[in-house]
Amino acid sequence: MITDGQVEQWLREDLGHHDVTNDVPGKTDGRLVAREGGVIAGLQAATAVFEYLGVDAERTVEAGDTVDPGEVLLHTEGPARETLRGERVAINLAGHASGVATTTREAVGAAREVDPAVTVACTRKTTPGLRGIEKRAVAAAGGDTHRLDLSHMVMVKDNHVAEMGLEPAIEQFRERASFTTKIEVEVESPADAPTAAEAGADIILLDNMSPGECAQAVERLDEAGHDDVLTEASGGITIETVPAYAKTGVDVISMGSLTHSADALDLSFRMATTD
Repeated sequence: MITDGQVEQWLREDLGHHDVTNDVPGKTDGRLVAREGGVIAGLQAATAVFEYLGVDAERTVEAGDTVDPGEVLLHTEGPARETLRGERVAINLAGHASGVATTTREAVGAAREVDPAVTVACTRKTTPGLRGIEKRAVAAAGGDTHRLDLSHMVMVKDNHVAEMGLEPAIEQFRERASFTTKIEVEVESPADAPTAAEAGADIILLDNMSPGECAQAVERLDEAGHDDVLTEASGGITIETVPAYAKTGVDVISMGSLTHSADALDLSFRMATTD
């Protein structure tokens, strides 16, 4: 859900205190156009910006659609001044989200060409204030959102283990968490995977392991009778290395790069008078 408060913050950042640039009279029609092909996302946010300013906005494609260069994504109609005020914010939001979606679709395709059952997920490495938009972009492109915030799952990381020890950390969090909350435990070697499973982990995060090490961890879990525990490979995984990780038998491949390193899709906004 895009709130008025979010839109106000986005617009305030761009408009400042004395916007003379967009002081244009009359009404106009406009359209948001893809300058390159890709997977579209973020149009809900772009529409919310225009509608907040009193500009009618109608989407012509849906989140997750693949578009070609020159395709119209959004039509607007309303006051020229308010249309101009909203265009850059709308472009930035939709372009960034569409870049995330395009990268995600590529990663999902690369992984599932090897293993149709594997899940590709993003992480909490999101832009402050834009997590909802970025996570929705990942979902629209066929990826998994992972936990949306810290309340959605307990993750026992290396710092927790250093402070508390593996088993005591899992025990404490298990006692405090709801029965609906899963516990994921980060391990740094294949040998530690069965130990974490025996201590009560629901999900094993194979952190910064090579594909070979991930395959060993999955094998060790199977041999120890923990093949029901989910496994997640994470840490520095790229589009190029996704297929290798998909071959290891892990259930999930998580990639921070889906949100923190995706190139924005090139979009432009054209008003009727510029034709």
